[in-house]
Amino acid sequence: MTLAVGLPERLAVRTVPVRAPEDLLARLPHSTALAWVRHGEGIVGWGEAARVAVPPGEDRFTWARQWLAALFDAATVEDPLQVPGSGPVAFGSFSFDPRSGDSVLIVPRTVLGRRDGHAWYTTIGEHADPLTLLRPPAPPTGIRWADGEVTAPRHMRAVAAAVERIRAGDLSKVVLARDLLAVADEPIDSRILLRRLADRFPSCYTFACAGLVGATPELLVRRMGGQVESLVLAGTIARGSDGDSSAATLFASAKDREEHSYAADMVRAALAPLCRDLTMPTEPEILRLSNLIHLATPVRGRLDEERSVLDVVGALHPTPAVGGTPTDPALALIRELEAMDRGRYAGPVGWIDARGDGEWGIALRCAQIEGPRARLYAGGGIVAGSDPAAELAETQTKLRAMQYAIEG
Repeated sequence: MTLAVGLPERLAVRTVPVRAPEDLLARLPHSTALAWVRHGEGIVGWGEAARVAVPPGEDRFTWARQWLAALFDAATVEDPLQVPGSGPVAFGSFSFDPRSGDSVLIVPRTVLGRRDGHAWYTTIGEHADPLTLLRPPAPPTGIRWADGEVTAPRHMRAVAAAVERIRAGDLSKVVLARDLLAVADEPIDSRILLRRLADRFPSCYTFACAGLVGATPELLVRRMGGQVESLVLAGTIARGSDGDSSAATLFASAKDREEHSYAADMVRAALAPLCRDLTMPTEPEILRLSNLIHLATPVRGRLDEERSVLDVVGALHPTPAVGGTPTDPALALIRELEAMDRGRYAGPVGWIDARGDGEWGIALRCAQIEGPRARLYAGGGIVAGSDPAAELAETQTKLRAMQYAIEG
């Protein structure tokens, strides 16, 4: 494969150990933030040493891996730590649909990281952005809400049509989404959204990349050396006042168990050729968040070869949790019934370093921020037993996370 996009000049990268910052997000100097944080650990970045729009197509993950390998291999790197996330790092966010041209990779000029007792500060070039607060974050004001491309009635009609197709045997499951618009008086500062999400959903992966901001509970893949981990989430219920009762209801739901099994089976099939010692429990677990409860299956394995995390991302996306099953009929039905461009919603989002280590999640519970405008997304899995009104209610529950992030 030839790379159609030229590389920037050779990068000069320097990583130094630092005292662990108490709050990574508080160190972001301006609203153009890059972030991947969970339980206070992870990496944040700002500035751009390199940026590329990844061409659309089924091979976009391979293209991205090769472009980054060429960039990182040519770099001059001083990295005494040699831990996942130190040295040069790229943040990335890929489109859900391979036909979309929204995928992007950004190599920040400055990175601050913290993990497992290590903390580090990476700069690229002699004029890296200073570690100073250039503009204090200010909450959005004057929020006005409006329907997105997919209104509530349109979403319910799409769900009903999907159920008919599933019952006719066209496919087993499809995930349909809707959107919601918010407009503020001034440009929305992503640091405010990151702070609110991280505080409210500490067990989720709070992320920001090229204006896409959110907090996802779903780890698509983590690669640290030869070890890989994934977390399959499918099957959701709102968390009521009695969390144990809600969890029991979800665990006993035939519809949700069916939806979850499709996702778990696909992840097993995708990872088995890449891994040895692949382990998955036979029964899903319960994952409790502040507002939702999910069925979850953790997956662990060891890569057979020295594959990049992006190789695994490409093998897994799209999972039935965000697309459907079988994959091709589900994608075709999404394009027909949803009839909106998801952009990078429900696509992979995360980071990768020069060793091929990284963490990638699925961009859920998120919004695309463009100046004073925010476009929020939420979706749900549709199977033969789905009810349009219940599916609409599920999207409304999922949208509340980003509504809270914007309104407080």
